Amino acid sequence: MSFCTKDMRLESDSIGTKELPAGVYYGVQSLRALENFPITGNRLHTELIRNLALLKKACAIANRQAGVIEDKVADAIIAACEDVCAGRFHDQFIVDPIQGGAGTSMNMNANEVIANVAIEKLGGKLGDYSIVHPNDHVNQGQSTNDIVPTAGKMTVVALLQPLLTELNKLEQAFAKKAAEFDSVIKMGRTQMQDAVPVRLGQEFAAYASATRRSIRRIEAVQAEMYPVNMGGTAIGTGINADLTYFNAVTKVLADLTGVPFCQASDMIDGTQHIDCFAAVSGALKQCGLALSKIANDLRLMSSGPRTGLGEINLPSRQNGSSIMPGKVNPVIPEVVTQVAFRIVGNDTAISMAVEAGQLELNAFEPVVFDALFQSITALTGAVKTFTVNCVEGITANEEHCLELLNASVGPVTAVCPYIGYAKAAAIAKEALKTGVPVRTLLIEQGVLTAEEVDRILDAHGMTQPGVPGKN
Repeated sequence: MSFCTKDMRLESDSIGTKELPAGVYYGVQSLRALENFPITGNRLHTELIRNLALLKKACAIANRQAGVIEDKVADAIIAACEDVCAGRFHDQFIVDPIQGGAGTSMNMNANEVIANVAIEKLGGKLGDYSIVHPNDHVNQGQSTNDIVPTAGKMTVVALLQPLLTELNKLEQAFAKKAAEFDSVIKMGRTQMQDAVPVRLGQEFAAYASATRRSIRRIEAVQAEMYPVNMGGTAIGTGINADLTYFNAVTKVLADLTGVPFCQASDMIDGTQHIDCFAAVSGALKQCGLALSKIANDLRLMSSGPRTGLGEINLPSRQNGSSIMPGKVNPVIPEVVTQVAFRIVGNDTAISMAVEAGQLELNAFEPVVFDALFQSITALTGAVKTFTVNCVEGITANEEHCLELLNASVGPVTAVCPYIGYAKAAAIAKEALKTGVPVRTLLIEQGVLTAEEVDRILDAHGMTQPGVPGKN
């Protein structure tokens, strides 16, 4: 119930009564949540707001089919949901994303806003819940415990689409560079020490493979978002859900979204457990770690540019120092690594929250969603800038790569099948001590002929399977 004065209206709930501005679309329960949870200073993710409204629309359609809400009320609710989906009234979603109560505050914020928009459409005054009630109409046949996890899954699916698009672009960029750099021979390194030759294109092909593997993991785990517990209401038993509504709501949702959402095969399990979100977070973490490793490689290979490895050049994006003129830093790979750090931290929070569920419900979905949405959004941005502002513009210093290769003792590995490990090690040791190239020592000491050395130490041959000089 509510009572309106000129500038304020009075609303009541089971806790008591409270004044709020007459012109706002949220209600007393949203206001209590605003006061109770001044946690992050942020609002709900825009995509979550949109999906809460889209889900409420699906519920209104199913309830109308079931005949438990009269048509004009259902139609007003549907129209209100469409307004919210279109971006209107988002400023009326005032609750903090991290909140106690398993998400009841965000659910009621949605219920109250949608109810008041519907009331207005029906010619009533804001807060006159005799026309459209947040609980009895907008939340008919529902509970926070099926609405919130379902809206969370919808949001994850929606946010993953741009991420997968950007990851595919990054994989293609790496593949293009792999082809471009296929003829660039350089020194491979293990444990930061010279190893054996490798083609720069092979390294970039490996980056493409790692990115492709991350894409497949994310695509696979996305399917865990499709089973939802809509209709399960409080604990998955479906209490107070009309059977027609119960059987229809998930199909309506799938039709509205074009996403293959389906009713969970075990609704109790679907309400108790949220390990599916940990699975998504794990896939994001694996992706972030892989990209951070690649970013670190690019920073190393571009280091210098005069006193480091200097094998590749990264695009110059901005000044690197406020005091050192001309300094340019690898800022794009750096931000990719920082995003990986954030994702790992978020994954830890998500893991703890997933484990902390008790009996028939996990009350910690709000922090799971806040962390998970942040991880997806940040990773999407990092991948996009990595592709556009770094990878696509990388160039190779081919001559310098060859100089470093020729100066290394690493190629001596190729002669092991011909002269044995001990003799090869002695040659390597002498080359390091004297600075005389391995090639020269092998010829001068009569270990191999010039023709044999040329054949065995062919740089390209050392970058493919087989015994160099034979295969």
